[in-house]
Amino acid sequence: MSGAYVRSMVASFVYSAVRTPFGRYGGALAEIRPDDLAATAVTGLLDKVPALDPAAIDDVVWGNANGAGEDNRNVGRMAVLLAGLPTTVPATTVNRLCGSSLDAAIIGSRAVESGDADLVLTGGVESMTRAPWVLPKPSRAFPAGHTTAVSTTLGWRLVNDRMPKEWTVSLGEANEQLAERFTIPRERQDEFAARSHTLADTAWDSGFYDDLVVRVEAGGESLLNRDEGIRPGSTPQKLAGLKPSFRPDGVITAGNASPLSDGASAVLIGSEAASSRVGVAPLARIAGRGVSALEPQMFGFAPVEAAERALKRAGISWSDVSAVELNEAFAVQSLACVDAWKIDPAIVNTKGGAIALGHPLGASGGRILGTLAARLRESGDRWGLAAICIGVGQALAVVLESAA
Repeated sequence: MSGAYVRSMVASFVYSAVRTPFGRYGGALAEIRPDDLAATAVTGLLDKVPALDPAAIDDVVWGNANGAGEDNRNVGRMAVLLAGLPTTVPATTVNRLCGSSLDAAIIGSRAVESGDADLVLTGGVESMTRAPWVLPKPSRAFPAGHTTAVSTTLGWRLVNDRMPKEWTVSLGEANEQLAERFTIPRERQDEFAARSHTLADTAWDSGFYDDLVVRVEAGGESLLNRDEGIRPGSTPQKLAGLKPSFRPDGVITAGNASPLSDGASAVLIGSEAASSRVGVAPLARIAGRGVSALEPQMFGFAPVEAAERALKRAGISWSDVSAVELNEAFAVQSLACVDAWKIDPAIVNTKGGAIALGHPLGASGGRILGTLAARLRESGDRWGLAAICIGVGQALAVVLESAA
């Protein structure tokens, strides 16, 4: 069309990533507000790129699954202000439950690739400890009946009666159904969980996380220097002694599922041209993205299709992939995905996963993306994939190509 403006697409890159240590529910980070956790991640990321003028950040996209309390609806904007960035730096908060911060990175990468932004700070936060109880607001004053406070920490709440009952089962029951459907025994799940703890402990001891994790401090003192949920002595035999959590004869236990956690993550995404302003070379190119959905109770299996779509858009196949970061919501759903992909389990979560490290909902996507970029940089491999399952039947995946 005559006179039309045509904008050429550019590539988007991961420049830097950090996260806080992940704390146990009611643990070391229990007294830290989620907006302060988010600000800690933002500050920690900017400390890694001291040449960057924060005023050059075009937008902040932040993930958060709750938002009902101290998250204050738009915790991304709160983090920007609390971290001392210029008030001219805008921010939004997105909610795709467990995938919120990976969704934030996807949104940021699209903004860069379309030319709408040159630098986008993405990330996410969750304090599952401090998630409030909520009361449904009555339709009229002084109702005669009782009102029950509902926890916003995890899972369904204030469910619409029109939702089919099979969709609204607990997350644990949904994964019991997965175990039945794919015939994944308790023994395999406990072995997978023990591996997660062993690899996480080894990664910390080897220094892998030293450059990825920023301390959380209060009053000038460090509250947590290392992920609080890691149990170095975990073995399949010890985990076998735990009682099932959702069915008397079930296979899901507190040992082979991810724990409730507190924490934050941040990822800086920009164009190739932004390198001069960031002051460092990019770590990896965002080469493909995928989103998928299925029946809500099957959410743990949703990463299978999301990953396939991301690989197709990157123009590669599983044979090209050397590193996979799959968020371990439950051991059974992780095993179901790995089995369906027909990949070598040895390339999955080699630095530990959420069963050991923790799963603060809004922060986990940023964690797996940052870990994947660091793994590719460490190994020198070219291709990696990050994927995460999401409650209510969704999943996201991102393919990274090493920029080294």
